Amino acid sequence: MAATLLLSACERAPRAQLLPPAELGELRVAIRQDAVSYREGPDGAPEGFEHDLLVALGEHLDLPVRFDLVPNSAAALRAVERGNVHMAAAGLIQTAARGVRWSSPVRPVDYVLVGSTEGPAVDKETELVGHQIGVRPGSVPARALEAMKRRVPGIRVAFARLGGETELIERVASGELDFAAADRMSYQVMSNYFPELRVAMPLNLRAETAWALATDTADALSADVDAFLVDARASGLIDRITERYFGHVERLDEQRVAAFLARMQTRLPRYREFFVEAGATYDLDWRLIAAVSYQESQWDPTATSYTGVRGMMMLTSETAARLGVKNRLDPKESILGGARYLSLLRGELPDSVPEPDRNWMAVAAYNVGMGHLRGAAAIARSLKKDHTSWKDMKAVLPLISRPAYAARLQSGRGRGGEAVIMAESVRNYYEILARFEPAEVVADETSLDDLLPPAPATPQGASTSTPPR
Repeated sequence: MAATLLLSACERAPRAQLLPPAELGELRVAIRQDAVSYREGPDGAPEGFEHDLLVALGEHLDLPVRFDLVPNSAAALRAVERGNVHMAAAGLIQTAARGVRWSSPVRPVDYVLVGSTEGPAVDKETELVGHQIGVRPGSVPARALEAMKRRVPGIRVAFARLGGETELIERVASGELDFAAADRMSYQVMSNYFPELRVAMPLNLRAETAWALATDTADALSADVDAFLVDARASGLIDRITERYFGHVERLDEQRVAAFLARMQTRLPRYREFFVEAGATYDLDWRLIAAVSYQESQWDPTATSYTGVRGMMMLTSETAARLGVKNRLDPKESILGGARYLSLLRGELPDSVPEPDRNWMAVAAYNVGMGHLRGAAAIARSLKKDHTSWKDMKAVLPLISRPAYAARLQSGRGRGGEAVIMAESVRNYYEILARFEPAEVVADETSLDDLLPPAPATPQGASTSTPPR
């Protein structure tokens, strides 16, 4: 269900008489932009944990969702109190706000003190004296820091300018702040963009987010919202959305992120136009192709493994021959061949596999082969797991290396755990590229497609299963 992004003027508006969602024909939600709840996705469309969950709520209510973007949590609550929206969802923790009724819990939150590797080490509160700590106004850690200041005079607190933890964490990375008190999930997401970040000290604060409903419409809406949340937990919807945004954030360590960011500056510019044209040729996000290439070769066109795979996209000689790649060490040929192969794999997946899971399953098949992925899907079905969900498939894939399961597979034993590691790493690299690199890049007019002959057609009656690269 489509969600529309509108800039909110609700802070200036007088008390409104907002019709209930069913009468108005839409559900209006105030939300703030951050790394967790609501953000711009790689394709420029809004996404995020709470965004996706609210769109699902809209589908449950059979109503479109209109998102009013506000600068901070306080503004989101004011929008509810003034009757400008039906709900607010901005990583909110339940408070005694007037004119607000709270939903049942949405997501658990664990708070940490975020610092940098260049900053001071902290083992206890007294070591924070003289340092500036950023915090979101009105948040759980803001109240805890006020209590800490009474115990330990000399701690300095700075509030977020626009109210978001993303902003505070970026200010720590830039050296403007010594520390930021933030949701651990926000830290984990941001640490993939700023590898110099670290958890300086756990704050031992836990809470649960909830949605704030306007009392004018809460009687009709709150029961539906709570019933939806109960069903979303029972059906695994919340787990699936959590997996989509956070299931991979701990996969890369600081050194690997730092190396990737450095190579984005030094190596990627040499090959960016080839990735862009390959993406346009095969209707793929060029940043996904680049992420796969980095995982495979670190963008080294001469890369060669002990198993004989070679080049930017680390193709086997068999797969290269099938795709018409004559020289695997030619970066242009390798990138186009690897993109064509990834596109073929995506096309072989069942139509029931949704985005972005389709990408991660194709990447896993790029590593282990489509035959093994299909075998894992059969195992998933036998275990009553969802073979169209990457969340379930990444738990099942390692089983194909076990003799008891491999004996069932026509393709035999496979390195499913390795395929999961590859796909999860590619997810991280792709998110970093999506943050720093535009989706649309003007490429050189030279066409890469002319470099390779068409891939040989599959003989009639033969299997279309793609071999491992």
